[in-house]
Amino acid sequence: MSEAPAAPRPVSADPVHLADLDLLVVPPRARTGWKVLPARVAALCAVELQKLRHDRTELYTRAIQPALWLLIFGETFTRIRAIPTGGIPYLDYLAPGIIAQSAMFIAIFYGIMIIWERDAGILTKLLVTPTPRSALITGKAFAAGVKALIQAIVVVLIAAVLGVAMTWNPLRLLGVAGAVVLGSAFFSCLSMTIAGIVLTRDRLMGIGQAITMPLFFGSNALYPVSVMPGWLQAISKVNPLSYQVDALRGLLLGTPSHLLSDFAVLLVAAALGITSASSLLARLAR
Repeated sequence: MSEAPAAPRPVSADPVHLADLDLLVVPPRARTGWKVLPARVAALCAVELQKLRHDRTELYTRAIQPALWLLIFGETFTRIRAIPTGGIPYLDYLAPGIIAQSAMFIAIFYGIMIIWERDAGILTKLLVTPTPRSALITGKAFAAGVKALIQAIVVVLIAAVLGVAMTWNPLRLLGVAGAVVLGSAFFSCLSMTIAGIVLTRDRLMGIGQAITMPLFFGSNALYPVSVMPGWLQAISKVNPLSYQVDALRGLLLGTPSHLLSDFAVLLVAAALGITSASSLLARLAR
């Protein structure tokens, strides 16, 4: 009589399967510190940009104002030739300023969105997660930068149709993208900082409307700093928009500029903006 076959070993006794079981029982080690920041910033930025996928009307409506500036203001002052532009047509001189202006107008009201999230209870839920406040603000700031970059592409296309002589060098265009994103990150953080102080949408809307035009006219977007009165030149020197416009002009038109100092100022301004907005985020959520 043949011997009965031996019973197979239980699967659980296999060391390979035991190792697999350990992975299910023991969770993987969580990333902490600086390692988690880039992933969370990217995730929050992606969440902000998802809103744009569902409603693209904002892109079309925001393209109207820069188109009017280029078509009416630019074409008219090109004919008048009243503003010294260093030998380039005024429409060419104006185009980088309008790119910076349209990017600023998108970012400067970004605080309204974070107040809406506070009122809807979303901000409180975000603050109880392990995500650092600086990562939350940075994600929103760079989402504003990407939105502004899309707007900048629209303005560049309009300017190209109008005959503005711009460079199409890929490295220079990459620098243009960096200047737009950094400038928008600063202005969005400025808006979120103001939101942390005033706490309501109505007050923020009023302050935003009050500071946008002084920031715009107190920069070199429409005219050179040399033609400004002394007090306005002093304002222009501390206005980050002036450095953004100077960088955009140098990159797009090849005019004399100070790219290293321009980008240094934009980087410092964005870092200070993120710091100030992060420090006021808890006050906004109360």
